[in-house]
Amino acid sequence: MTTIHNRTYDQITVGESATLTRTVTRADVEAFAAISGDRNPAHLDDDYARSTPFGEVIAHGMFSGALISAVLGMQLPGPGTIYLDQSLRFRRPVKVGDTLTVTLTCREKHEKRRVTLDCEVRNQNGEVVTTGSATVIAPEYSVEAAIHSG
Repeated sequence: MTTIHNRTYDQITVGESATLTRTVTRADVEAFAAISGDRNPAHLDDDYARSTPFGEVIAHGMFSGALISAVLGMQLPGPGTIYLDQSLRFRRPVKVGDTLTVTLTCREKHEKRRVTLDCEVRNQNGEVVTTGSATVIAPEYSVEAAIHSG
């Protein structure tokens, strides 16, 4: 069991950041396809994917978005965050086996506990694969939650 904590609006500082690193597996891509309903063969069919400009199966662009959501919901600000807005730009394909590092950095604090964060996802070669920004309502109160790992 793991205990997670949030960062309240008053605790968050401009320039503060949080990261998550994850290696993309074939099982991740297949699970994302099943959950999202996006069963585009570019994500699931090796033969089809070889005929695309990428030459191999790639992860869904929104997989990066889901990892951004994980950082928002689990770290910065964490539990109690309300997601308001997300913009994303997909810069490079994400391939099975890529290790992604998601970094969210607080750019600005607004009234009514709103926070804008810059979002960046890089692969193991340091190449930017996704950029964007997210706006959330940060929690007003501290939360501590026990979760099951895995």
